[in-house]
Order: sequence, then structure tokens, then C-alpha cells
Amino acid sequence: MGEKMVICNKLVYKYPQSEGEEPKVAVDGLDLEVNMGEFLVVLGHNGSGKSTFAKHINALLIPTTGEIYVDGLQTSVEANLWKIRNVAGMVFQNPDNQIVATIVEEDVAFGPENLGLDPKEIRKRVDDALKSVHMYEYRKHAPHLLSGGQKQRVAIAGILAMMPKCIVFDEPTAMLDPYGRKEVMRTIKKINKNYGITIILITHNMEEAVEADRIVVMDSGKIVMNGKPKEIFKNVATMKKIGLDVPQVTELAYELRQNGINIESGILTIDEMVNALCQLK
Repeated sequence: MGEKMVICNKLVYKYPQSEGEEPKVAVDGLDLEVNMGEFLVVLGHNGSGKSTFAKHINALLIPTTGEIYVDGLQTSVEANLWKIRNVAGMVFQNPDNQIVATIVEEDVAFGPENLGLDPKEIRKRVDDALKSVHMYEYRKHAPHLLSGGQKQRVAIAGILAMMPKCIVFDEPTAMLDPYGRKEVMRTIKKINKNYGITIILITHNMEEAVEADRIVVMDSGKIVMNGKPKEIFKNVATMKKIGLDVPQVTELAYELRQNGINIESGILTIDEMVNALCQLK
């Protein structure tokens, strides 16, 4: 599978606690490789270590032990920091924390300006990035007047304009309504397909996870499952045991099978469900 975007070797991260208390282990011996151009979803409930792992990818956190390489650069080597942050962009839950300017296009220009690019190049990148997230006609607007989904797309444009090889999304839809969530997911998929940018999406939304090339499920700082969405969501009982749902249609198929109806397992979308039910006749 070509080159590796991210390689974790026995990655451990412990949050320091107040004096006299044991450090809290958040990531516990993680071994993981992420391929260039892959769309990887990391699933896990709150406290599973998934966000802590995410923060290692652009060196916001440095491993307690073990190591992580991003585009071949070891994150714990201080001299690599600037390069790593140009390679791996990060989009967080709350777009308000990421938007710095009072006009949309100025916000998107902020990153490229910090890279010291030529003004012509910055202009082009800003326009291209805004067009690719369908926010170009809002370029002169004030971000605080936009909807949550629109703000998040502006935040994504700001990262895109820096042309990273990899973008980490840490629960980017958690604060959005269903429409905003759809807008953002559509944007994420498009970035992955059109630009070949590696996507690592941290979420606990099952419908979002279905879109991935591969899913890694984390629990208590460890990887407990790793595979394609169809493989992962077949394990309904295991998922429930660690406190995660599966997509609603997958759950329905599981319940039907439990009740003796011979419907195929591994159904992930409504269309697949409709086809499977039609086959039953």
C-alpha cells in the first residue's frame, strides 16, 4: 500500500496528574500505520484515547514512550516541529476556536501568510480553498454571522489553503446540526478524493464512520478492532460491549437475524437494506 503517512510504534501517552497521583494512561502501546491518501476513521467513546492520539499527529502532544512518525518525521525531535505542522493540519470540534479574522477570506489567508508565500499565490490558494468547500460567495462575510456548518467549512478551507498532505479532524461535527454535519462530511470526502489528502477522522458518529476506507476502534487507549467498515460493523455485540453503537440499519439487520430472518449481515446504508429486504421475497 505505498508510503506511510503516519507510523506509531508502541505509542504511550500519560497525562501528568497532581503530585502524589499516578499519571493517567490515555494511549497505551498503540501500533498503527496510516497509508498516504487513506481515509481512516478512529472510533471510540469518550475517554478511549482517540483525541489524545489525534493530538500526537501534529505534535501538540509528544509521546511519553514509544514514537510516532508523520511523513517520515519523528514528532519528538524538536527541529521537526514546523515541518510536521505544515504536513498535518488539524480541525477541531469548535470552529469558533479556530477562526481568527473578522472576514472569511482573511481568515483563510492567515495560514498561507504565515508560510511566507507570495501574495499572488496566497490569493489563488484562498480562492481555491473557499471554492472547494463551497464558501467562495461568502468570502467577504463576517464568520460570526455564519451557521455552525459554514464556520466549520471556513476552518477547513483555512487548513486546505496551507496544502497539507494530511488533515486530522477531531470530532468536527460534534457541535453541528444534521444539515451542518452532512455539509462537512461531504467536504471531507471531496478533499480526500479530489486532492488525495490523507484524512484521519476522529468521531463517535457511526453514520460518518461508514464513509471510511478503514476503521480503527479504540478502547482504554488500545486498538481493539481494525478493518473495513463492513468487517467492523458486523461485530454488533462487541461494539455494544465497549459502549459504541453501529449504524441504525446495521442494528436493524442484526435484530432481524436474531429473530430468524435470513438477511445478510454487514449492511451499512439504507440502500443496501432496501436491496437486502427485496431479496427476501
